[in-house]
Amino acid sequence: MIKIAPSILSADFSVLGQEVERVLRGGADWIHVDIMDGHFVPNISFGPPVLQCLRRATEGFLDVHLMISQPERYVDAFLKAGADLLNFHIEAEGEMGGLIDRVHQAGKQAALTIKPGTPAQAVYPYLDRLDMVLVMSVEPGFGGQKFMPESLDKVRQLRQEIQRRGLQCAIEIDGGINLENAPLAAQAGCDILVAGSSVYGAPDPALRIQEFKQACQ
Repeated sequence: MIKIAPSILSADFSVLGQEVERVLRGGADWIHVDIMDGHFVPNISFGPPVLQCLRRATEGFLDVHLMISQPERYVDAFLKAGADLLNFHIEAEGEMGGLIDRVHQAGKQAALTIKPGTPAQAVYPYLDRLDMVLVMSVEPGFGGQKFMPESLDKVRQLRQEIQRRGLQCAIEIDGGINLENAPLAAQAGCDILVAGSSVYGAPDPALRIQEFKQACQ
């Protein structure tokens, strides 16, 4: 079954721990944590101390997405702070293979992300070492953007290559996901859907999560 990973960017930060537990009780599978440095993307979110506080507040699976220029400088800090999965951009600085190894050596899952303008083939050299690939369906940096349907072509390409090699690498999609396009993403081959405002902005987030799962069946 499809996994739903609400992004905390759309949560109420004044009661973040409660917001996270609310969606987990409502059926969310993962919690998506967007880390932005104001350089790789034109926005700033937060750093390891906030993730550490969040880790103390929940036992939920923390899917940490590093939208930062130099992930090699911060990988260890975010792992220590409590990330379950650490995800960095193929477009960022640094040697990706070494970063993947550092995450796995810490006993955590490793993922790579591709922006809308990056072809799926960019991550092919790393597929057999990855737990997940994240396909951005908006330009990273801000929530509430409109879904780019052409991103589904990359999902299909990745799914085909993963199946061709007999790998277990999951595919996640992030950006403008709603009840209309979620089934299309699932059909294209996605395993995890990141949804922010469509979950936290709903009158009943638990009901919205169940609607997502039913729509993707």
